[in-house]
Amino acid sequence: QVQLVESGGGLVQAGGSLRLSCAASGRTFSIYAMGWFRQVPGKEREFVAAISANGAITAYAESVKGRFTISRNYAKNTVYLQMNNLKPEDTAVYYCNLHYAPTTWGQGTQVTVSS
Repeated sequence: QVQLVESGGGLVQAGGSLRLSCAASGRTFSIYAMGWFRQVPGKEREFVAAISANGAITAYAESVKGRFTISRNYAKNTVYLQMNNLKPEDTAVYYCNLHYAPTTWGQGTQVTVSS
């Protein structure tokens, strides 16, 4: 079973960029489709982006399409989320997990976008 640790969040002004990283442990990372999710207080966790096991197919929530890019590096066992043109409504805790069958959620990484 894979273990995941998110990093790269921080405070950024609207219009700025951040790159989030999700470091995975375990030898079977490459067989899983991976996803990024986000959650704000009082709201349900929502889907942000996903990438297929082989990296050939990506999908995005409509709210981030054209601004965010998901990618993965198999040698580093890492999934990335490049976030450009950030908006205050992107403020949330961001989590990575298996796309189709999420395992235990980690602590995530906080992204705060100021006006």
